[in-house]
Order: sequence, then structure tokens, then C-alpha cells
Amino acid sequence: MEQSHKYAWTWTIKEEYLDEYVQLHMNPWPEVLEEHSKAGIKNYSIFQNGHQFFYCFECDDVEAAFDYIAKSETCQQWNALTSKMVEGSFDFNEDEPIKPMREVFYLK
Repeated sequence: MEQSHKYAWTWTIKEEYLDEYVQLHMNPWPEVLEEHSKAGIKNYSIFQNGHQFFYCFECDDVEAAFDYIAKSETCQQWNALTSKMVEGSFDFNEDEPIKPMREVFYLK
């Protein structure tokens, strides 16, 4: 099967941060959006089902994109704010900052 350049994962947001997390993503910092675009991330969507959030984006070189985000001061500030809201944590300086889901179907 041909693979797309799509990446997806899920996170659960802590109940006490749910409203704040949604509001942050309904009104994201323009600088964060710009940094993600510069990193090569495109067609990025987040879907909510209660406390569970599904994230999906496209990227030609995800390793380079995560490296760029890890070095971005703006993204570091955003991640410091939002990482406390996520059950578990994420750090773009780790080898695998998110645990991507395996793609099992792709219709081009």
C-alpha cells in the first residue's frame, strides 16, 4: 500500500483544562501557525470527542518539521502552556515527541 504523508495521533486532555485547551485552539497564536507552516506542516486539523482529541496533518519531512518546532521559541512557549493540559506530556526534543498512529488505509 502506498503511504500518504499524513500523520495522526490522539491525546486526552485533563478535565480541568478542557475549556482552556479548546479556547486556545479556537484562537491560536498567529506566530504558532506561522512556525508550523515554516516547519512544513500543512492541512493540520484537530477533532474533539469529549476529552479525546484527534490530530492529523500532512508533512513531507516530519523529522525536519519536529526539529524546527523543537527549536522555535514561540512553539516552546505554546508547548509549555499546553503540555500541562495533556495526560502524559510531549517534548519535541524527544526522539518521538508524539506517538503517531499507523496508517492502514489511504485513498489518493
